[in-house]
Amino acid sequence: MLSPSRTLATAARVLRQLRHDPRSIALMLLVPCLMLFLLRYVFDGSPQTFDAIGASLLGIFPLITMFLITSIATLRERTSGTLERLLAMPLGKADLIAGYALAFGLLAVVQSALATGLSVWFLGLDVAGSAWLLLLVALLDALLGTALGLFVSAFAASEFQAVQFMPAVIFPQLLLCGLFAPRDTMQPVLEGLSDVLPMSYAVDGMNEVLRRTDVTADFVRDVLVVSACALLVLLLGAATLRRRTA
Repeated sequence: MLSPSRTLATAARVLRQLRHDPRSIALMLLVPCLMLFLLRYVFDGSPQTFDAIGASLLGIFPLITMFLITSIATLRERTSGTLERLLAMPLGKADLIAGYALAFGLLAVVQSALATGLSVWFLGLDVAGSAWLLLLVALLDALLGTALGLFVSAFAASEFQAVQFMPAVIFPQLLLCGLFAPRDTMQPVLEGLSDVLPMSYAVDGMNEVLRRTDVTADFVRDVLVVSACALLVLLLGAATLRRRTA
């Protein structure tokens, strides 16, 4: 059974470790903001283009960075033997996964707030809906990236292999999420595949906020799908977690 005290202790330990790793903190908090800043001025002569794709990338960038950091950090715990020692204690896999998710989730809150604030109030991203709804979707996307990173770390034997999962897990979703072409114009097989990929709903949720002033049924569906996918992947991560790398 999940123990709140053990989960909180695990989250506190992860945050203490990350405090001594400024490069990882910079990657999580600053790189998405930097990418959005560059994107805005790449399209300096066409602000409408930035408005059209900025909201989507506001959700995609946090997902990618959290995926990378979480998968590598979790793998490092296993290859160093830390994970094996922790699981030899009265600490269940669910406690460990929930603790990691909580620690990285707190960082995801900060990351999403920085990226959303920069986009809306400094870079002038024009959205019809509330900036708070943008923040909600960006946060859920970051949590989804965290869950995916925890899950794939169980199948990697080195940090290099963890990075190699990115083309397999992230790139297909990036191509099929509707960022480059509307999903209903894709070949039917690809459209059907995009309908089961969580990043598609993350982009759809951002676009709903971009175009609609109120909370629509489609937005609620998108938020629920992304949340459910993150929870499902976390459960799979707990089930597949290994004590050490073979």
